[in-house]
Amino acid sequence: MKVADVSLAVDAVFILMCAVFVFFMQAGFVLLEAGSTRMKNAGHIAVKQVISISIAALAFWVAGYGLTFGDGIWIGTNGWFLNIPQEAGALPVEISYLYQLSFLAASLAIVWGGFAERAKLGVYILFGLLYSILIYPVIGHWIWGADGWLHALGKQDFAGSTVVHLQGGVAALVATMLLKPRIGRFSSDGTSNTMPGHNQVYTVLGVLLIWLGWFGFNPGSTLTAKEGFFGYIALTTNLAAGAGAVAALGLSVWLTRKANISMILNGMLAALVAITAACAFVETWAAVVIGAVAGVLAVLSMYYLEKQKIDDPVGAISVHGVAGMWGSLSTGLFATPVLVQKVGVGSAGLFYGGGWKQLGVQALGVAIATIYVALVSFIILWVIDKVMGLRVSKEEELSGLDLSEHGSYGYPEHVFLIKWNEGSGLREGFGHKEKILNRRKTSQKRDPLLVDAVD
Repeated sequence: MKVADVSLAVDAVFILMCAVFVFFMQAGFVLLEAGSTRMKNAGHIAVKQVISISIAALAFWVAGYGLTFGDGIWIGTNGWFLNIPQEAGALPVEISYLYQLSFLAASLAIVWGGFAERAKLGVYILFGLLYSILIYPVIGHWIWGADGWLHALGKQDFAGSTVVHLQGGVAALVATMLLKPRIGRFSSDGTSNTMPGHNQVYTVLGVLLIWLGWFGFNPGSTLTAKEGFFGYIALTTNLAAGAGAVAALGLSVWLTRKANISMILNGMLAALVAITAACAFVETWAAVVIGAVAGVLAVLSMYYLEKQKIDDPVGAISVHGVAGMWGSLSTGLFATPVLVQKVGVGSAGLFYGGGWKQLGVQALGVAIATIYVALVSFIILWVIDKVMGLRVSKEEELSGLDLSEHGSYGYPEHVFLIKWNEGSGLREGFGHKEKILNRRKTSQKRDPLLVDAVD
C-alpha cells in the first residue's frame, strides 16, 4: 500500500470518529434542553431530537449536501444524493457527508431552543426539513463552499461560529418571538416569573457531553490528521471553554451573590461557540480572552432578553446567536499571520497589523448571515402559522406536550401526583387527568403544590 493511501485512510478514520463525537453531542442537547425545561415536556423534548436528526439526514442526503458543497458562487448546483465525483486524495464523500450532517444536526438542536415547551410537533418536522434545504446550506455554501462568495472574500469561520451557531441562534430568536412567551412566564404587569428546569443534574451532564463532542467539532474541521494541527485546535478550544465558565461564574457571583448554575453552564457553552470560528487562527492567550468575553456576553444577553420579555427557555439566542457573532468577529481582531497562512483563509487581524480588512469581512459575513436567516426563517414560520398554526392550545400547553403530542409521559409516576389538604392530613393520589380535576373540585382547600401538568 502506498504512503498516500495510508495517509488517506488515517484521515478517513479520524474524520469518521470526529463525526461520531459531534453526533454524540445530540445526547448532550437532549439532557441539556430536557433538564432546562419542565418535566411535563421531558419526553417530547427528547424524542423531537431523534425526529429532527432523521429528517435532516434524509434532506441533507437528497439536496442539502450538494447545495452546500456543490459547484456555484451563490449555491451548489450539483451533488444531489451525494452524486459528486470523487477527487483523488480527497476524503470519501460518504464520510464527508456524515461529518457535515453532524454539524447540521447541531445547528438544528440550537434552533429548537426557541421552540421549547409550546410548539407543535409538526412545526419541528416542517421547519427542520426546510431549514436543512433552504437556510443552512445557503450560508454554509457562501462561507465553506469552494466557490462561495464569502469564502472568496476571506471570511474566516473554521468550524462554524457563523455557519452552525449564529444560524441556529437567529432562527431560534425568530421562532420564540413568533411563538410568544410560555404561559405564566411574564405577568400582566410585566414582571418576570422564573420557570426553573426540572433537573439541574441533567443540564450539567448534558453540557459536559456537549463539551466532549466539541473535540470532534473543532479539531475535526482540519479534515486531516496530518501534522497534528488538530491538537493545537483542541487546546485553544479547551482553554476558551474554561475561561468562559470562570468568567460567567465571577459575573454570577457579582450580580446575584450566588454561583448560578445556569449562568456557569451557559458561559462555558458560549465560549465554545465563540472559539469555534477562531480556534485555528488565534494564539492561546487570545483563546482565553475570546472565551471569557463570550461567557460575560451570554449572561448579560440573557438578562437583556428577559427585560425585553423574550422567552428563551434554554438560552439558545444568547449562547449561540450572540456568542456566535462575537466569535465570528474575534478573528478580525486576533488572527495571527502565521496561523492565517497555515489555514489559508483570509488575512491577519487588527491587533496583528492586518488593519480593518479582516474585521470588515467578518462583520459583513455576520450581517449577511443574520439578515438571510432571520428573513427566511420568518417567512417559513409565518406560512406554517397560517396553514397549521405554530403553537399548541392553552390546554395542551398546560397539560404538557408529553400528553398532548405523544399520549405518554416522561415521568408517569410524577406528572399526575396531586397533593391536597383534606382536614388535617396530606394525601397523595395518582390517576387520569379527568379524575384528578374532579378531585380538585371537591377539595376543600387547594394546595399550592399542585403540579402544573394539570393546571
